Amino acid sequence: MESKELTNLITKLILNKKGEKIKILDLRELTPVSDYFVICTASSEPQVKAIADHISEETKKKRERPWHSEGYQNLSWVLLDYVDVVVHIFLPESRKFYNLEGLWADAVITEIKDE
Repeated sequence: MESKELTNLITKLILNKKGEKIKILDLRELTPVSDYFVICTASSEPQVKAIADHISEETKKKRERPWHSEGYQNLSWVLLDYVDVVVHIFLPESRKFYNLEGLWADAVITEIKDE
């Protein structure tokens, strides 16, 4: 699956679980490490886990699996690394603290609204 297609699928899966403040950071012109970051906020630890689990389960059906995941121990920030697409699921305080949008401010940032 192409990275843009995977990014769009992940965005829809986040919306399925009511993730908020979804942003896609296009990193293709900035780094060879990854094409896109998908960042969202969840309102509680159970919601962080639900979003991460939903993404993992549904992408597996498309033969896409995270190369690496972390953050399941404390659930304030879960990262799912699909190499070309990296998903960050934050609680509000953690998102503000780590400020990935600020660190990658040179990226093209697309905000996703729930329709």
